[in-house]
Amino acid sequence: MKRKNISTVLFGCLVIALSACHQPFHVDTNVNGKLIIFHAGSLSVPFKEIADSFMVIHPNIELMLEPAGSVQCARKITELKQPCDIIAVSDYLVIDKMLIPEYTSWNIRFATNEMVIAYNEKSKFSDSICHRNWYAILQKNEVAYGRADPNSDPCGYRTVMTLNLAAIFYDKPDLAGNMLKKDTRFIRPKEVDLLALLETHTIDYIFIYRSVAVQHGLRYINLPDEINLKDPGRADHYRQVSVEITGKKPGEIEIIQGEPMLYGVTLLRNAPNKDAAMLFLEYLLTSEKGGAIMERNGQPSVIPTQATGWDSIPAGLKRYAVN
Repeated sequence: MKRKNISTVLFGCLVIALSACHQPFHVDTNVNGKLIIFHAGSLSVPFKEIADSFMVIHPNIELMLEPAGSVQCARKITELKQPCDIIAVSDYLVIDKMLIPEYTSWNIRFATNEMVIAYNEKSKFSDSICHRNWYAILQKNEVAYGRADPNSDPCGYRTVMTLNLAAIFYDKPDLAGNMLKKDTRFIRPKEVDLLALLETHTIDYIFIYRSVAVQHGLRYINLPDEINLKDPGRADHYRQVSVEITGKKPGEIEIIQGEPMLYGVTLLRNAPNKDAAMLFLEYLLTSEKGGAIMERNGQPSVIPTQATGWDSIPAGLKRYAVN
């Protein structure tokens, strides 16, 4: 069979498959060009899946996905002045505090997550660790654990928050201090960088988002809601702790208070391809499209929920947010 015929057959199969899912299938070739998206490392798996699905419908749009720690993503915009259309972060406050009002004027909160401790079958004490004893096992000299850098990635400062909340919950005043002094050589810029260390058995455990553990088939310990940062009803409890990170400018310090996890997304004011960006945002935020993919990957939708700068949100996106 000729190559052209093979492509025709494959495309026909794809159309049939999409029709079988009862989703309207329409190829839009009117919008084209590159679409640059900076996103949190923990969004890598669902965003790749969303991008592949989106480009079937919009084949003339070329998606450029650039994962990094959320704070690092923002700094590529504020400090390095790199072109970007959309930024999606694992903590909506990164957009609120680092990008509003100079680089954007609004921020839609679109998904949630929680902190867990992931490991594999070769991790030391994996047969006995649980939500009651994890902090004692991770402090053992023969055990190594990894965490993300608080100055680069929300998972990093959320790990610090989790440890401080654990000190309160378990009534162990020295817990956080002792843990933060240990294994500092295994701190990495973003949480997904820790996966290789775990897979090669360089370390035994990692603090990570539940979604990442689910997406990579890892074993993990569910932490109590008092410390895992997932429960909106415990917002006041989480605010008992805070973390200092480097601010917008060199030498500045930013204080981040504990609160339930909420991912945020926005369109940059100077986006090079706003037409393509709007199409992608609509796809991402629609429950039966991008929202369904996020849900399958362990990052449940919170749409619609309260947004920052609701009046400035483009009219086509207002239905995904609450004033």
